[in-house]
Amino acid sequence: MNPLPPPFSPAKPSRLSRSKKGFFSPKVVRAVSFYVITFCVALSVFVCLLAIWDFANNEVWGRSVASCLVVAAGTALFSFVNSAFGEPDNGDGSGPV
Repeated sequence: MNPLPPPFSPAKPSRLSRSKKGFFSPKVVRAVSFYVITFCVALSVFVCLLAIWDFANNEVWGRSVASCLVVAAGTALFSFVNSAFGEPDNGDGSGPV
């Protein structure tokens, strides 16, 4: 029996530990999603304030808020799908656009 412990070898990165890279650049998608969702929230607040002060009727308020919610949800869903169907990043700069 050998009294010395086996030599240390660093763990190899597994496939699961690699960061994912989306079909489109995740940084760009995240930035665009942030700005679109922020714009939708700000627009919804503005329209709600107009409706509270009776500068816009309730029909305009309801349609505007519903439209902003649909656009924001679609943007968030696209961001999620982009990252979910991306290929793993090798760390060497290769991969999808």
